[in-house]
Amino acid sequence: MALVLHAGKTNKNAFKTLIAAEYSGIDVKLADNFEMGVSNKTPEFLKMNPIGKVPVLETPDGPIFESNAIARYVTRLKADNPLYGSSQYECALIDQWIDFASLEIDANMISWFRPRMGRTMYLPPAEEAAIAALKRALGALSTHLACNTYLVGHSVTLADIVTTMNLFIGFTHLMTKSFTSEFPHVERYFWTMVNQPNFKKILGEVKQTESVLPIPSKKPSQPKEAKPKTKDEPKKEAKKEVEKEPAKPKVEAAEEEEAPKPKPKNPLDLLPPSKMILDDWKRLYSNTKTNFREVAIKGFWDMYDPEGYSLWFCDYKYNEENTVSFVTLNKVGGFLQRMDLARKYAFGKMLVIGSGPPFKVKGLWLFRGLEIPQFVLDECYDMELYEWKKVDIANEAQKELVNQMIEDYEPFEGESLLDAKCFK
Repeated sequence: MALVLHAGKTNKNAFKTLIAAEYSGIDVKLADNFEMGVSNKTPEFLKMNPIGKVPVLETPDGPIFESNAIARYVTRLKADNPLYGSSQYECALIDQWIDFASLEIDANMISWFRPRMGRTMYLPPAEEAAIAALKRALGALSTHLACNTYLVGHSVTLADIVTTMNLFIGFTHLMTKSFTSEFPHVERYFWTMVNQPNFKKILGEVKQTESVLPIPSKKPSQPKEAKPKTKDEPKKEAKKEVEKEPAKPKVEAAEEEEAPKPKPKNPLDLLPPSKMILDDWKRLYSNTKTNFREVAIKGFWDMYDPEGYSLWFCDYKYNEENTVSFVTLNKVGGFLQRMDLARKYAFGKMLVIGSGPPFKVKGLWLFRGLEIPQFVLDECYDMELYEWKKVDIANEAQKELVNQMIEDYEPFEGESLLDAKCFK
């Protein structure tokens, strides 16, 4: 008996399972007449997945939701399936790349895609952050693929299926040729995968988008409400009544729809002017390629205004949890994305320290004002995950630590750096 997959015919997360089934010789069919927004709201569907998301797989033992779990289940139905590698180590690598594709590629791709589809609010800084994080992930993937045809081993595995499907929306809706040409090995890999017979059977012909999805209109046009007609009044008389009615003054329209109130100023904009121009420092930092200590670090202290700005160290409270390198890096990257609201008022360095787990996360932040801005504490939940300590610039040891963190100095506190991220 065929397993039934509840999802739309164009759902890229359903494609993961359908392609895995083709490779594994497992009979999986899409549910008949499935309509997104209707079928997934029925009581029968909600019994299988209470939050109404797709895909869901019906099995003899019960339903399974979450696309990666479904794809893994179907793959494991075939004993010794090469899609899951030939050893425990290869199996772990396949899971590693599935997680990477979900956390680093799919999450950022969806953050770029959904606002342009009008499903969430479009915010340019959030989109820029998502694209930057996606490019970083694609760069890492391209480096691995420079000397590997497949992600694990010498043939297609489930990691390749999941990763290709997580790239699918990008290639078909967001990433033009000029975008993907920065990652030639990812390009080669994607087109190799989608042209495999088992992929092609499910996907058909795949074409790369020639343009990025347009930004949705901020104010979608709404149809005007039709005024009800009175049956016992002839149309002509109604027309005359309209003609006789004097034109209403424009003031009435203003009463119905108030003019937008001016946006309140950020309290930091009301502080006394500072001699330190933050953009000048960011520009100096970005443009200094050599003699960093003599040029950038010296320039920073020449510019620094302790009456208008403050420096802060932060230490992650739960370093013992940082056992997987890319998960730790993703955690820090997410923090920096959520700090976008403070870009006008802050500069930061975040270091991931250590050659092996558990990795330490430490940061240095420059904020406008003498305290950490309240709106940052209120709106960025990551702040409470760190211990914050104000830098005493009269303390030479602390001042040297500031220098080293700005410079990405190694070894830092006796350890190598796994990564250093800059917020500017």
